[in-house]
Amino acid sequence: MILKEYSLEVGGKTLTAQFTDLADQAHGSVILRLGNTAVLATAVMSKHKKEGLSYFPLTVDYEEKFYAAGAILGSRFMRREGRPSEEAVLSGRAVDRTIRPLFEHHIRNEIQVVITVLSIDEDDPDILAINAASLALATSNIPWNGPVSAVRIGKHKGKGALEVNPSYIFRRNEDSSLDMIACGKDGDINMIEVGSSEIPEPAVTEALKRASEEIEKIQTFQKKIVSEIGKTKKIIPKPKRPEDISALFEKEIEKKLPAAVFSGPGKHTLSELKEVWLAFVEKKLPEESSVDADDYFEECIDTLIHREAIENDRRADGRGMDEIRKLYAKAGEFSTILHGSGTFYRGGTHIFSVLTLGSPQDSLLINSIEQQEGKRRFIHHYNFPPFSGGETGRMGGFNRRMIGHGALAEKALLPVIPPQERFPYTIRLVSESMASNGSTSMASVCASTLALMDGGVPIERPVAGIASGLMMKSPKKYKILTDIQGPEDHHGDMDLKVAGTRDGITAIQMDVKVTGIPIPILAEALEKAKVARLTILDVIEKEISRPRENIAESAPQIIVIKIKPDQIGLVIGPGGKSINKIRDDTLVDDITIEEDGTVYITGKNNSSQKAKLIIESMTRIYEAGERFEGEVTRVTDFGAFVKIDNNAEGLVHISEIAPFRIKTVDGILKIGDRVPVIIKEIDEKKRINLSIKDVDPQFAKRNGASPA
Repeated sequence: MILKEYSLEVGGKTLTAQFTDLADQAHGSVILRLGNTAVLATAVMSKHKKEGLSYFPLTVDYEEKFYAAGAILGSRFMRREGRPSEEAVLSGRAVDRTIRPLFEHHIRNEIQVVITVLSIDEDDPDILAINAASLALATSNIPWNGPVSAVRIGKHKGKGALEVNPSYIFRRNEDSSLDMIACGKDGDINMIEVGSSEIPEPAVTEALKRASEEIEKIQTFQKKIVSEIGKTKKIIPKPKRPEDISALFEKEIEKKLPAAVFSGPGKHTLSELKEVWLAFVEKKLPEESSVDADDYFEECIDTLIHREAIENDRRADGRGMDEIRKLYAKAGEFSTILHGSGTFYRGGTHIFSVLTLGSPQDSLLINSIEQQEGKRRFIHHYNFPPFSGGETGRMGGFNRRMIGHGALAEKALLPVIPPQERFPYTIRLVSESMASNGSTSMASVCASTLALMDGGVPIERPVAGIASGLMMKSPKKYKILTDIQGPEDHHGDMDLKVAGTRDGITAIQMDVKVTGIPIPILAEALEKAKVARLTILDVIEKEISRPRENIAESAPQIIVIKIKPDQIGLVIGPGGKSINKIRDDTLVDDITIEEDGTVYITGKNNSSQKAKLIIESMTRIYEAGERFEGEVTRVTDFGAFVKIDNNAEGLVHISEIAPFRIKTVDGILKIGDRVPVIIKEIDEKKRINLSIKDVDPQFAKRNGASPA
């Protein structure tokens, strides 16, 4: 039952928030609709805090149900939804990254936000999910410094107008030049996701300003709702730090902290000092919590690096504010088996990326509620083994962070990937984080660019990425840090990842630890990121200036031919008999036939060429006037049948053997003879009629024929 309903026009569409008793056990819930797309957001906080935690326990779950798309999917043996799709994981991360900075992080009560997609039409549920999560939290009794609002901004190539909340179909349109999700409040931005077609920095700033206008409209809408039906927030006071912990820190550690923080690249010295500090607490204050001691140590680092950056232009490793760490780029030379590889270092962050090329059949099948059937021919996967952070842990599988980093690098590289018509391969990149000290995702973009060019993939231009940070005391007093690492990454106020080519930006992702960043600061950070990106591209292009002329010998060869759609059945044959015989005879790896008659033949050791010749022969369209040397296969009273290639034969009528009348074919032609023929005509039943006399009038005489 609907208890309250509120509406707002956004981007020419009606946004409706319905507060019902559907999920009345949750502490906050709302159904948010845009067109025929609807999501349910719920928020619940545990009654008691979880003891012994050293972090804020927030969980965001994004649930896709195929009933929302009016579909029953899955295997015949499992019709229940399985693990979340990558799209669901990425949408859930977007919600998490938007709402998390607005919580007080001393809270140790578990908080869970669940987004359930109830129905989906042309409007994407991810924007609804963020706004719905905000409303569910803001109207609940859960302490939270919202609301916060989200909007999608899109743009078509060659068109100046920015679109507000374009449909999700827009995102898959090749004509799209910008797809931006921006979230924020009070004129500031606190989360950004961008995929774009090499657009300039000022265009991004323009889109952020447009987004901010819409965000503030939604903010006003949310604040009105909260003022009318919002519950009184539960107060969870920040626990007081035991005085004996701060006294012990001041005595034993405080003087040593600057030397450890500003000890140069890496985090080993700081980690060692932390171990010393925790040992001190355990020995001298055994009754005190190690979590309190850990939190206090991190707070002191945070205060120190902010003060030194803002007031003294001092960074942890001694670099200038805009200085990039030492760069190293290497293309290939790892193994002749690999189709392409790239190694990229930026300071203590080391990435190894590997390229594998496959047939169109190797493309990734898409099965999500937004796109129930589809394929992805460009795939980037990212792995983060525990050793890359100097830790131990479980190997295998993947987590949300790996999915998010892999998707970001894929988004950054996608605009330069050649179309299938030009390069028919399925392209898979795997980036392995070998050592981590700041933005492995952007280093993955750089290493993957090297691997693509090493493998001969004709990308339009190389792509590079960089992460920028921020230490901010106020909008007037701040410092932007290029290429963040170590404590800057952990304690900074912003993580702005920007990837692109020399021509413009291809991807952006921003997270913050504060309530938001003013747009002028973001515009400045984007310009600094551009300078850094161009420096990295110089290093990449010095190593390999353009894609190699040919793909690796170890990669499969793909030949593309075109047949008529009505010939597809001929090539496949009944039950696949014909196409399977081609595979067996040529040892080709794969033959893929599209509905439009495009045939992709994948193989090695010249097997593709052999299969190509067979298919071309099977589907050849013969025309009158074509000449052949054929083999006689049958002799009859009325003429002879001649095979002109492996898949076609025609009739030489007795009247077409000699330029004079003959009584019989016997003695002139016999099975196995090689004879010159020309196609005289192809009749209405597609039968081929041949002539010998029109090619060689003397043939019959030479073979003993005489006029009847």
